[in-house]
Amino acid sequence: MPSSYRNFRNSVPWLILSLEAVFIVLFNVLFPYDGELMKSYPAFQDVNHMMIFGFGFFLMFLKRYGFSTTGFNLLLMVLGVQCSMLIDTFILLLQEKSQHHLERLIEAAMSMTAVVISTGAVLGKANPVQLILMTVLELIVFRMTRWMNDTFLQVTDNISMMHVHLFGAYFGLAFSSCFSEPSPRTDKNARTPKSDLLSMLGTLFLWVFWPSFNSVLSDSKWRAIYNTYFGLAVSAVTAFALSVLTTKDGKFRMRCLNPPLKLHDTSGVHFTFGMPAVLGALAQVILLIIKNWNNLPSLGYLVMIQVGAFCLTISVALITGLIAGLILNLRLFKTTPVSKYFEDQFYWEFPHLAVGF
Repeated sequence: MPSSYRNFRNSVPWLILSLEAVFIVLFNVLFPYDGELMKSYPAFQDVNHMMIFGFGFFLMFLKRYGFSTTGFNLLLMVLGVQCSMLIDTFILLLQEKSQHHLERLIEAAMSMTAVVISTGAVLGKANPVQLILMTVLELIVFRMTRWMNDTFLQVTDNISMMHVHLFGAYFGLAFSSCFSEPSPRTDKNARTPKSDLLSMLGTLFLWVFWPSFNSVLSDSKWRAIYNTYFGLAVSAVTAFALSVLTTKDGKFRMRCLNPPLKLHDTSGVHFTFGMPAVLGALAQVILLIIKNWNNLPSLGYLVMIQVGAFCLTISVALITGLIAGLILNLRLFKTTPVSKYFEDQFYWEFPHLAVGF
């Protein structure tokens, strides 16, 4: 390996092996075998496919960062799910509640959505050590946010979990603000037809499995599946129409709306996940008002609860994301130099030094 490429042998292996050793010990103590609800396995399978294949390919739009995108996504996923299950177990012990292990596994996989979205904001800029520690910190904070929503605002578990996109997007943006921006003249973060095709494949995986994701914790699964599917259908039709309307030659294109932010956001999580989450929260309040219009005495309280949960989630995400970014950009964590942003060769061994793969 060329001397200009940093060696993570003294940090990454020991960090992930230490975490795994702690997980093994705690799982052995806290997770004795009991009968599982195998009817929940198809739901877990759908969520797992969505996280591994969907997000793994969805973020593969950088022409020189494909190995890192899929590889780090898998690494963070397997570490994060274990971490999330342990965090959830401690919270349930404090609340003196019980839940089947497979149900906890599903919630742990869903919680990783926040981490994957945040990773998209710093894709190609954060090194593995920073990403792993960000995963642990974000999962702890997200679970505590859900606990506060449940304890103080009485927000149901399935609603607080649906804030995962909001939390992940704005935690990631705050985290990203602490990283140096790449040079505007660099072409390392450019796309190619091949990378865009792989990203589109990931989008299709997400599209197919999103109804399962939204319905898995819902008490009215058929309604969640029905609404999600037709919401996605309308969105897809609108996207195709806007794609043609916004191009000069009237042709379809992969990415038609992604306005630039002053803050560098590698995969556009603000417009892909952040703004839709904000609009979704607003739509929820409007529909709540329409549904309870004849019950004015309790309407104000219901609206206040939903607005309070939204404000709590986005505030905690921004504050903790900024703090995490400041801490993890200390010299101790071997920040990636700007000149090595968006490069697989900085982390992966290749049989040759060709960069045009």
